[in-house]
Amino acid sequence: MTENIEKTGLPRLMLTSLRCWAATLAVCCVCYTAAILAIGQIFVPYTANGSLIKNENGEIIGSEMLAQKFEKPEYFHPRPSAVDYNAMGAAGSNLSPTSPSVRERAAGIIEKESTFTQERVPADMLTASGSGLDPHITVKAAVFQADRVAKARNLPAEEVKKLIEKHAVKTGGFFTPEPLVNVLVLNIALDKTGEKQ
Repeated sequence: MTENIEKTGLPRLMLTSLRCWAATLAVCCVCYTAAILAIGQIFVPYTANGSLIKNENGEIIGSEMLAQKFEKPEYFHPRPSAVDYNAMGAAGSNLSPTSPSVRERAAGIIEKESTFTQERVPADMLTASGSGLDPHITVKAAVFQADRVAKARNLPAEEVKKLIEKHAVKTGGFFTPEPLVNVLVLNIALDKTGEKQ
């Protein structure tokens, strides 16, 4: 080994290593990234750019891919979040269902919602998602909240339920066989319905 280094020269080996490093860096960090970016911009530009939602003034008010915190009774509420809906720190709590803090959170939601209805609270209204930023709830969870939202907005409950049906999307995924509703999109549509009256 030492003889080989002496024959070829250490500077030559260093140069070869640097060339390999530069080629790997160019292919993996520049070419691959540029190719994926180009594919995204050509085929799915809306999703590739963050699925951003803008208001009438062109201001970004959110993303279809990230949950936002809604607590007022006139809005549909998303699933609970272990990171308080902070997109900079997406994470689950890693707490077991028997954890006292998870139980307390669920009990608080049940108590708050039971003032509006005696129905059973759907599971996705009590459990946080793995990312803490899941923007969807089940149609069942949306319908469960419909009476509260209708009462707070002085709208007929049937009108609110029709709005839920209109915004229900079948993802077709194996793990989500039932339709889902994007909470932010539904709340924006709800605000627009209120404006029309």
